[in-house]
Amino acid sequence: MPKLRISELRTLIAKHISPSALAYHWETPVPTSLQLRRAEEFFLTHRPKLLYSTPTFRTVQQSTLPEVAFLGRSNVGKSSLLNGIMRKELCHTSKKPGRTTYMNFIAVGGQDENGNPGRMLVLDMPGYGKGSRPEWGAEVMKYLVGRRQLRRAFVLIDASHGLKKSDETLLHSLREYAISHQVILSKVDRILFDHDEGMRPLHEEKFQSNIAELRRICEEVRAKIQPRESDGPEALGEIVSCSADKRLDKKAKLGLNQVRWAVIAAAGLGEKKRRLLPSEMC
Repeated sequence: MPKLRISELRTLIAKHISPSALAYHWETPVPTSLQLRRAEEFFLTHRPKLLYSTPTFRTVQQSTLPEVAFLGRSNVGKSSLLNGIMRKELCHTSKKPGRTTYMNFIAVGGQDENGNPGRMLVLDMPGYGKGSRPEWGAEVMKYLVGRRQLRRAFVLIDASHGLKKSDETLLHSLREYAISHQVILSKVDRILFDHDEGMRPLHEEKFQSNIAELRRICEEVRAKIQPRESDGPEALGEIVSCSADKRLDKKAKLGLNQVRWAVIAAAGLGEKKRRLLPSEMC
């Protein structure tokens, strides 16, 4: 069976890797192309700004802005993903586990009408697992439980490794404390393409088989994040998959706009408010 040329591969990717293929929805609607463009504009029209970093919850600054937090095992690709969705190197990345040691508060969306530095805050949290420290996890949990501005915690899971015990422990805590959360599968390119060969030509049947494998992984993760005997409010019924490394073209990376949309939707900023016409005013 002949392998696909790069141009043919990109055509196949455009056909099969749609928003519905990269995101597994069973309780939420698939975002439209307009919504995905709006999410991209929200993050890229105004440059994000790292406001401050802090190691403890008691030193977190007061704010009225909605916040979302990104969590995950060390080296799951959390900081790389955040740099990708903001298209700016604000978060420290390293092959060595435990590079992120502070809670980092990043303002996105541009200055709002009240003079705030952003319309929402995105947090890059210290990783857990290898290279982590118990005190980091304790401070992160204090934030998750005590921060009223938190709208959703995004938990990154390595698509090629699946849920680990430490992930399940975190998810249990999020359910126990009724913290809104959603799962994101990172490094999905390792499922869709040959990890050693990047996006080199491959057989169409193999590529379609990889798409089916991604769906199987999503279904397997779904069963674990929404257990039949739940111990609290379950994860949102939506799993987004993405890659901070692989591009489909010169600009787009796999699933980043879907992540952007999930973030602004969680913060309540997904839909633009229309200015009322004079005839509609009371």
